[in-house]
Amino acid sequence: MQTIYWAIALFIGIIGGIALGYQLRKIWAVKRKDTIETKVESLINEAKAKQKEILLDANDKALKIIEEAKAEDKVRQQDLFRAQQRLEKREGLFDQKLLELENKKQELLEKAEKIEKIKTEIGKIKEEQMAKLERIAKLTKEEAKKVLLDNTEREMKDDLLGRIKKLSAQAAEELDKKAREMMTLAIQRCSVSHAAEGTTTTIDLPSDEMKGRIIGREGRNIRTIERLTGTEIIVDDTPQAITVSGFSPIRRQVAKRALEKLILDGRIHPAKIEEAIDNAKKELAAEIKEAGENTIYELGVTGLDPKLVQIIGRLKYRTSYGQNILQHSIEVANLAALLAESLGADVTIAKKGGLLHDIGKSVDHEVQGGHPEIGYDIIKKFGLPEEIAYIARGHHEDSPKTLEAVIVKVADAISGARPGARKDTYEQYLQRLEELEKVAASFPGVERSYAVQAGREIRIFVVPEEIDDLAAVKLAKEIAKRIEAELRYPGEIKVTVIRETRIIEYAR
Repeated sequence: MQTIYWAIALFIGIIGGIALGYQLRKIWAVKRKDTIETKVESLINEAKAKQKEILLDANDKALKIIEEAKAEDKVRQQDLFRAQQRLEKREGLFDQKLLELENKKQELLEKAEKIEKIKTEIGKIKEEQMAKLERIAKLTKEEAKKVLLDNTEREMKDDLLGRIKKLSAQAAEELDKKAREMMTLAIQRCSVSHAAEGTTTTIDLPSDEMKGRIIGREGRNIRTIERLTGTEIIVDDTPQAITVSGFSPIRRQVAKRALEKLILDGRIHPAKIEEAIDNAKKELAAEIKEAGENTIYELGVTGLDPKLVQIIGRLKYRTSYGQNILQHSIEVANLAALLAESLGADVTIAKKGGLLHDIGKSVDHEVQGGHPEIGYDIIKKFGLPEEIAYIARGHHEDSPKTLEAVIVKVADAISGARPGARKDTYEQYLQRLEELEKVAASFPGVERSYAVQAGREIRIFVVPEEIDDLAAVKLAKEIAKRIEAELRYPGEIKVTVIRETRIIEYAR
């Protein structure tokens, strides 16, 4: 029984302990919950406080920005107001000036109308006066003018002729003296030999037996040479010599060199001929290049493209009227430089232009067109200035546009007109003389005309009854102009008009 009590008491104690633990656990949980809520509430309060501070700062900044914007807006409004005032003031001044201009324009129009009226009145008065004068003189205006001019010409003819002769003599003497000084100085300082070449080249042979070997079996050797060189080989009765004929000096040189090599070698057949011609072309190309380099070194010319230098070297084998073009170009370059120095022109442009003025002749056998245009295109192709390129084209114009072109034209005429520099064929010589005499004889009043001094002078005899002294002066100038316009000739031609009065009487 006592045991039961102890068991019941133990059970009650266990139940009470459980209830007590439960209550304690509940109390502890409540306390813990209060602690978390307190912390959360504290954090919320802090956040609210910070939010208030941020809002206050934002409000302060916003108020500050608004105040600054208002201040800037106020300044802008003031600037706009001042600008508007200035514009209004300027508009007022502009309106005022516009009004003044309109008033002045109206005044000018009124004055112009008055001037036109006055001009009209003056014209009417002048016409009335001219009509009165014509009625009084019984002559029209044109008739009176002609009478006046005729009378003046008759009275002043001798005086005019004397003054013309005097002024012409003075001017001619001064210009001739000045020109002679300059030309003499330039020519003395420039001396170039002249080599005359034709269209044939003669090759000496060791024996006449070599002619047959050059001709070959059924002419195959000579045909090969002619085909590869573009020349004609003439084998005639001339002892120990054959002739190479061709328009191109370069081709003749190739043929000559190849034949000389073949003659020395002794073996002449088509294969050997081809080899000799190839070697001759290579040697000639090297000589052409060397000739161009020596030329620019001799003249002191720099800045030229190597290909252009090689084209210059080709002029060594080109002639015009029998004159070697390379030697002619060197002489023209030296003369042009000396004349440019005397006249104050650009020496460099004149020298380069003189050297290259006939560069078109180096390829005129291969390119269509005249050598002035070809030369201009070549010079422009190699990037030289327009002033130099123009000289190639302008030295054949009647009135070149630049001083340097005029100088080169003069130097070209000096070089070509030197005795022995150029030669004409007999037919060209006769044709030029005939054309000169025909031009002179075509003028009225000319009795006879003779071309003398190898065509350098034309002497004209006039009928004295038809041509007086003043008319003779005019006739000489007109003939000179006609010759310049219609004829082509090297150098210059002197025109001499001779008027003679012969009185013949017989004593019986």
